[in-house]
Amino acid sequence: MILIIDDDVAVRASLSLLLKQAGYATAQAANPAEALQAAATLRPQLMLLDMNFSMETTGEDGLQLLGQLKQLYPQVPVILITGWGSITLAVEGIKGGAADFITKPWNNDHLLQSVKTALELAQPTTEVPAGKLTRKQLNDQYDFSMLVGEDPGLLQVLRNVGQISATDASVLIEGESGTGKELIAEAIHKNSHRRKAPFVKVNLGGISASLFESEMFGHRRGAFTDAKTDRVGRFEMANKGTIFLDEIGELDLASQVKLLRVLQDRTYEVLGDSRSRNLDIRVVCATNRNLQEMVAEGKFREDLYYRINLITVKLPALRERNQDIPLLVQHFVNNLKKTYHKQELQVSNKALKWLREQPLPGNIRELKNLVERTVLVSGKSLLEVEDFQNQLQGGLRKLEEKALPSVGAMTLEELEASMIKKSMAYYHNNVSKVAKALGVSRGALYRRLEKFNIPYDAQE
Repeated sequence: MILIIDDDVAVRASLSLLLKQAGYATAQAANPAEALQAAATLRPQLMLLDMNFSMETTGEDGLQLLGQLKQLYPQVPVILITGWGSITLAVEGIKGGAADFITKPWNNDHLLQSVKTALELAQPTTEVPAGKLTRKQLNDQYDFSMLVGEDPGLLQVLRNVGQISATDASVLIEGESGTGKELIAEAIHKNSHRRKAPFVKVNLGGISASLFESEMFGHRRGAFTDAKTDRVGRFEMANKGTIFLDEIGELDLASQVKLLRVLQDRTYEVLGDSRSRNLDIRVVCATNRNLQEMVAEGKFREDLYYRINLITVKLPALRERNQDIPLLVQHFVNNLKKTYHKQELQVSNKALKWLREQPLPGNIRELKNLVERTVLVSGKSLLEVEDFQNQLQGGLRKLEEKALPSVGAMTLEELEASMIKKSMAYYHNNVSKVAKALGVSRGALYRRLEKFNIPYDAQE
């Protein structure tokens, strides 16, 4: 049963009808006193809570009631209902324990989706003791064929991924560069009810602010200069499926506002076409940056942050699961056997042990590149420690003309600019190679080149 708490009888009636048509039983409360009494008597599975119950419309009464309800019924999800102009208030509600927030006027499909997701996430799950979970158990329940690893920490992450995949909850995947965030996003899609619909990947670090609307929402012919044909936006491509927004921490503030509007209302407009279009979509985001720090610094919108991370998945760095390194190496070698027609290719046990002890700051991406580079350069069928050492000592390590500067000698930005300049010089201004070596996308590298006024060939 769902308890609707709102002082507007029309809103209560509208929500009650919508929910009953979707198969939910409902009850209503017009004020905080009625809400507390109804909650105690009926013990609802979920509550829809308006933020205002007074003429002042400050929302303080709504926040106070939310606090009381969460204290009395911490396991019952609460979805807040507020006006677009009061999203800041809704964010305070999320901090206070609300499961989600919906803005008025709401989109019926989006509201029902939010209710369904909140109820599914509230279901109790069976805990598996640490060390008892096995990869076979996970493989029997979910499709994780694209992911390699048996580390207990990784298995817990995969278990969580499998459980949340069945819902439509927005997911934020956090982790260092090269840890496999895109593969996790794809696994979420493959194990969801949207698996037969599109999975659209968008690297936000590679989209400039001026092209954001055209890329994401599409445009009509003649909408702006050079718009010679219609263009389908990424959101339209992903409709009914999943959209993966990678490097969301690279998005500028103006574009963040536009993205928030779409994620909040589940509607958008194609450039050059004023007709509003509805979206049925699941959103998965990823970042290697600390978004909470960016929020505190004013570089990332707090309301967008709480909109995209209903569920957070934190991927461990490879150094935290080094027992998986031999498995990953063997996986890469098996693929290279087919690619280069070298069925006799092997890695010695000593080499596998040595690789486990390396820090590999580039994580799985660095390990993959190291293995492939070693196979190509050595030309051997049996790869030994020295073969990997020769390649690990090459690349960017040749750029280290001297030790790192002492603490306080230069800022982090100055150090970043210095490394990019050295990389550009080493790779003869080849942006693709520099981006790959530094573990960032070309778009993210272009932004840094412009930020630090480092010259480059725009035609490359």
